[in-house]
Amino acid sequence: MTYESHADLGGRLGFGTVVPEPEGELFHARWEPMVLALTLAMGATRSWNIDMSRSARETLPEYLQMSYYQIWLAALEKLMAERGQVLPNEVDAGRMLHPPVPLARVLAAADVPAALAQGSPTLRPEVAAPQFSVGQRVRTQARPVPHHTRLPGYARGRCGVIERLHGCHVFADPHAQGLGENP
Repeated sequence: MTYESHADLGGRLGFGTVVPEPEGELFHARWEPMVLALTLAMGATRSWNIDMSRSARETLPEYLQMSYYQIWLAALEKLMAERGQVLPNEVDAGRMLHPPVPLARVLAAADVPAALAQGSPTLRPEVAAPQFSVGQRVRTQARPVPHHTRLPGYARGRCGVIERLHGCHVFADPHAQGLGENP
């Protein structure tokens, strides 16, 4: 099976004109801020990582028919269900029906501003010399992969030149599969 992200729309035809939204309009419905808060709070439990969350969103079958926060809510339900943190009858009922699964960490309300300011940094200490150098010609992987990847389809199998080095970062592909950071 080849992984294809519904979110990887770069270079694809048939989606019409991109209509920018007005600056400052973050939410369109009263429930949307709650979805953002729930997603951030559950992400802080370390039950999954940011790349697992991104993969959960991008692999939703209904992705292209959903609004932004519908995608976030469906992905949150998917991640929690995979870990037994919510059961289907609880989602249907809209409330907890079973004892909660213990969480490794809980984000307290007082800690939210600091957590948001810190974000999820991906920069890691260098443990080896960079594999590539500025000015070096490279070609991206051409083969499709059966898992989440940050390499967009339009850039697969393409040649380029290294313009700058950004340091050592978490490699999202294995990280999304729970295989470690592999920086």
